[in-house]
Amino acid sequence: MNEYKPPILRDTISCLTDRRAGNDNCASDLKTEHSYERKALLAHLRNNFDILNKQQKSIIQKRINDFTTEEDRFAYDSESLIAADPTVQYDLFSSLDKAPFHDHEQKFKFIDLFAGIGGIRLPFSELGGRCVFSSEWDKNAQKTYITNYGDIPFGDITKIGEDFIPSHDILLAGFPCQAFSIIGKMRGFEDTRGTMFFEVARILKYHRPKAFLLENVKNLAGHDQGRTLATILKTLDELGYHVQWKILNALDFGLPQKRERIIIVGFLDKQKSDKFNFTFEKTPYDLNNILENDETVDPALFASEEIRKKRLNRVRGKNVFYPSVWHENKSGNISVLPYACALRTGASYNYLLINGYRRPSSKELLRFQGFPEAFLITVSHSEIRRQTGNSVAVPMIRAVAKKIIDLL
Repeated sequence: MNEYKPPILRDTISCLTDRRAGNDNCASDLKTEHSYERKALLAHLRNNFDILNKQQKSIIQKRINDFTTEEDRFAYDSESLIAADPTVQYDLFSSLDKAPFHDHEQKFKFIDLFAGIGGIRLPFSELGGRCVFSSEWDKNAQKTYITNYGDIPFGDITKIGEDFIPSHDILLAGFPCQAFSIIGKMRGFEDTRGTMFFEVARILKYHRPKAFLLENVKNLAGHDQGRTLATILKTLDELGYHVQWKILNALDFGLPQKRERIIIVGFLDKQKSDKFNFTFEKTPYDLNNILENDETVDPALFASEEIRKKRLNRVRGKNVFYPSVWHENKSGNISVLPYACALRTGASYNYLLINGYRRPSSKELLRFQGFPEAFLITVSHSEIRRQTGNSVAVPMIRAVAKKIIDLL
């Protein structure tokens, strides 16, 4: 068996050694970085204690101890992790255990790559899965993820050795879409974010999970005249997977949002792949189920009376109805629709206006993506707007997840 060497520590152990020797040549944010990575290791060890073998546990523990001070050292016995300072352990793990979507079953195991705020993970957890590894580099998304799932995702996946990742049945990955999107200038594999697909391929090759689900923007299908998708499909085929893909729309899954995404599903077993299909019964949507009462919405999200009058003048003569979502582009042109266009982030972000006079609240932005009411918000409104814009339509993923799980 290959020795487990958590690569997140490769660049920092020598730096800490220098610091202890009085040679402080490290980056100013090393302490913060170490604190987070240590917690990620501790949570990984604790949450997966029953599936890691003795060698794996001891190596992870050694890496933890390599950069943990004597006063703050953690150890474990055969049953549980025991901290030298119980308060520190309590503060970390008690908050994780209180997460509303902490995994409680283990019908199958999966990993969550490029996790964002867990929109792909959520349905698989609800359907009985256990997440044994997660990765997300964005610090604000990490905060939302930790609060809701009780997992501390590791950071840059390019620094994680595939042998460090536990075995799993399903691989999930919403690999970065900006490189293939219109907003991201459609640079594809020329953009370093586009090459993140090959990190997925690296892990698939090593672990050979029974199935995978990949998600990306619909423009991936036509990028570089289809050659980008062809490269992805060819790579997956060479890895021994039988693959199907389709562009799905959130509108068809009970959400008042026109948001199209390409979903790629693969199985190692050809018979299972042959039984899989992308046929779903359409679910009607209702904008009323999304909107909050105006009285509960932050007043800062409302437009001034002057701006509201200007907008009303611009839609004069159009078929205006309520409730509705107004889309105002940079030129000031307004469309009035019974649903939202895709929540977007980036340079060409279109303003969403509820009934023409206010911006969507954080709760409404989460509802547009189908996140449950119990989902906790711990970041700013602008950050939630960005995070939901980068996330997925949860009911759409749930529908696909059910079909995958039924075939495992």
